[in-house]
Order: sequence, then C-alpha cells, then structure tokens
Amino acid sequence: MCFGAVSDRKPILMLGLPKGSLEEATKTLFQKAGWRINTSSRSYKPSIDDPELDGRFVRAQEVSRYVEHGFFDCGLTGHDWIKENGSDVVEVCDLIYSRASSQKSRWVLCVPEASAITKPEQLAGKRVATEMVGTVKRYFAERNIDVEVEFSWGATEVKVPDLVDAIVDITETGNSIRANKLRIIDTLLETNTKLIANKDSWANPEKRKKIETIALLLRAALEAESKVGLKLNIQKASVDKVSNTIPSLRNPTISPLSNPDWVALETIIDERVVREIIPQLKSLGAEGIVEYPLNKVVY
Repeated sequence: MCFGAVSDRKPILMLGLPKGSLEEATKTLFQKAGWRINTSSRSYKPSIDDPELDGRFVRAQEVSRYVEHGFFDCGLTGHDWIKENGSDVVEVCDLIYSRASSQKSRWVLCVPEASAITKPEQLAGKRVATEMVGTVKRYFAERNIDVEVEFSWGATEVKVPDLVDAIVDITETGNSIRANKLRIIDTLLETNTKLIANKDSWANPEKRKKIETIALLLRAALEAESKVGLKLNIQKASVDKVSNTIPSLRNPTISPLSNPDWVALETIIDERVVREIIPQLKSLGAEGIVEYPLNKVVY
C-alpha cells in the first residue's frame, strides 16, 4: 500500500484506523461519536461521511509508525504498540475500549499450569514466544535474565510447552489463558487504545483543532456507554428526600410542571445502578419514570 504524505493532502485530515480485531469496535465508536465509517470487503480505504476526513485501515501494530512518519495526521492504536515501536508521537487521549470489554488489556508472561516455574528468573536459558519481541527483550534485559525471545505469528498460547517454555501474550479477561491451561507469573504492561497525532500535524492549528474535536467526541461516546439518562416527575416536597436517599442523582435538572406542587427531574446515572434506583424512586412517589440511552456525554 502507498500513502501520500500529509502535506500533500491538505486540508484533509488523514486518519490511521486499526485493521483486525479492533476494526468493528472502532467503526461503532466513531458512529456513536457522529462519524459513519463504511468499508467494503477486504478494503483498506474507508468512506467517511466528513469531507475533512480521509483514512486507511492498517494493522494496529503499524499505526504509530505511520503517524510518526507523517503518512497519517493522527490515528488509533494501542499504548503497547507505541512502546514497542518506540514511536515519537503526541498521545492525545486514552480511549479504553476493545472488541471484548471496556477495560485495559495486559501483556502477561505465562507458563503451563503444570510448570514448576513461578518467577521470571527461572526462565534463564529458556525460550519465550511473543508478538512483542522488542518489549519482551527489554523486560528480560532489565532483569539480567538471559532468555531466547522468538517472534510468534499468532496462536501464541498453543506453543507451550512443546515449542517454547513460556509466552508473553495479551489478555483482556484471562479466559483464553485459563482455557489453554496457562498460569500468569508476571504482567509486563497494561495497555489501551490511544488517539495519537503526528507532531507536525499537532503544531498545525487547523489540524489540531480537528484532532481535538475528534478526541472530544470519541471520549464523549465512550463516557456514554456506561450511563443512561433518567427523567421522572416528583412532588416538589419530595425532591430533597430523593436527593438524600439516592446519592447517584447528583446535580439533577429540575423543571417546573403545570401543577405547581410537582417538578420534573432529569439526570444521568451509571447504568449498573438503575435497577436499584428505579424501585426506590417509585417508593418515594415518583411518576412517569423514563430511562433512555445516551450517545455522548460531555462534561
């Protein structure tokens, strides 16, 4: 694939988007933020419904290098690949999302459950497989542990104990580690997706403004994923009781109704507590309780 340098693409902002496991989650996040990204089968060039944006899908492992070198003005990739590539880029913001969860992932050092190895030092003279070769080599070098680190093209977890003595692999929930009868003996680093920018693009006021807008709306879309809107009618005399009884209702919007003894109350709360709060509101005399989803929350 060939890319034009960002200087040749003005005034379009060129985005580097992660191909592979994060692709669908990234498209969904952008849609919630207000941008529709469409791709055809096997296509690396998306269609974006914003004339100021163009982009390409490439492997997350490569995004930070292309951003650093100026092929992309900005892009989304993991903290792990920025570190692995040693990329000199602007880290605009954290975006904690993935294909499976909304928590950070970890690169972990694993051995078979039946192995007698319980700490990294016991791997001296042994072989370790990973996709993060540079990071893993630095990890062992910093501890003066002499190991052979080999690159793994995938399915790393199935290579122990027959092909290698240990692996370093990424996990979100730990399910794959347990399913393959592996045991974690150390965590090398935590990682999450980041929006990063090319330094020259960040220094360009027009490009920086657009990048900051993207960052604002992507963060707002992520913030909204764990929250819902809640509105209800309550007797004015019960407002303080509701606020004191249900601390999740912080700084609600209160509006008058045609009946002077009643008010409308509206707020945003964590979705996980709604099932507890609604019955309490009902018991306090609330009526017309409505829960609704949110696309973006900007604080």
